[in-house]
Amino acid sequence: MLGNPNIKEPNQMNSLSRRNLLKLLGSASAFSAIPNLGFAATPATACRVVIVGAGFGGATAARYLRLWGGDKVSVTLVDANATHDSCILSNLVVTGAMTMNQIMLDLSVLQTSYGVNLVQGLATTVDAIARTVTVQSAGGLIELPYDKLILSPGIDFITPPGSYDATLTPHAWVAGKQTTLLRDQIATLKKGDTFVMNIPKAPYRCPPGPYERACVIADIILRKKLKGKVIVLDANPGITAEPVNFGNAFTKTFKGIVDYRPNSVISSINSVNRSVTTSRGVIKGKVLNYLPEMKAGGIVAAAGLLDAGGRWAAVDPLTYASLKNPDIHVLGDSQATAQPKSGTMANAQAKVCADAILRAISGNPPDPQPMTTSACYSPITNNTASWLTASYQYDSATRQMKRVEASFGEAKKPSTGNYSDMFRWANSLFADTFG
Repeated sequence: MLGNPNIKEPNQMNSLSRRNLLKLLGSASAFSAIPNLGFAATPATACRVVIVGAGFGGATAARYLRLWGGDKVSVTLVDANATHDSCILSNLVVTGAMTMNQIMLDLSVLQTSYGVNLVQGLATTVDAIARTVTVQSAGGLIELPYDKLILSPGIDFITPPGSYDATLTPHAWVAGKQTTLLRDQIATLKKGDTFVMNIPKAPYRCPPGPYERACVIADIILRKKLKGKVIVLDANPGITAEPVNFGNAFTKTFKGIVDYRPNSVISSINSVNRSVTTSRGVIKGKVLNYLPEMKAGGIVAAAGLLDAGGRWAAVDPLTYASLKNPDIHVLGDSQATAQPKSGTMANAQAKVCADAILRAISGNPPDPQPMTTSACYSPITNNTASWLTASYQYDSATRQMKRVEASFGEAKKPSTGNYSDMFRWANSLFADTFG
């Protein structure tokens, strides 16, 4: 499954205990129960499901449609790559604590173990009338017919004003070349240098991620005694995730290193000289980690599924079917249910979606009260981490997912135990998604 099938903490890695992990997270598992589908007679012809995007949403949907549906469904998974580079743990690649091979997830198990048909190529258009997806592959154009279509393409970026070049000022918010580019730039930091990064206005992919990145870069500066700065320009009025632990990290653990500036709106960027213009003037760094505002992946826009705001796709959270087309479902970062845009959330949504599609095949309504869970760990230093968790329950009155307040919270404080648990959690999620 992985470049290294058991991602390990640099010093050790204990055996996985899902029970202890769920106890730690303090919420119901999105990894667990197989639904009671109550199937009617098997259809004469298998339902053709095409899935675009092999991240945590798309890969999970593919696996569970085949695991739960068997011969009732044929599943084709389309992705531009033969492997998936995980954004989860990628900040440890940025710091050099891990390698890209350790977060590279192999898609082939979905084919060999579950019978998913893998198509490598870029999905370019959707014909909702003919129910086909056109894919640009190395061998030319492929047209894939579908009965149900699932789009889980992740994010695209909104081009910022100014002169922006991601090869000079990397975002590193899509794992892969951008991750190693930022890693190599960080390795050039010397005594007194400044690392500048921004946080876009919410919603964006992985709410804790930018704050986590600020901490692990500050930790490098502290341990190497570089006497440098990490300037964090947050477009939001305050820390959007894990405010206690990140707040303490900024003001105590990395006091004098992290300069956190909320309500910092960037009006333009100049990637050549690594500077941004804000209401407080021009800010320049030796390294500029610029995160543009985000939107749904391009295929969602191409399918005409964006909401009135033009950034995300509105869906029915009972099935994740688009409100504009009930035979097209949208998962993960691209959907607009106000649930966190995280890997665990995409995994949970995929199971709800797979369950709903299989029920529909048999003429049954969807689960009337689905629950999803988002959980993540955040490294704070080179050997401590925090965590954040929240569960969401469908509210029939509003027809939206509502956060279960009793499930919402963060770790009391960062710890070495959390740092070890982080790798077990990641391995559990990777195995549950990619097989």
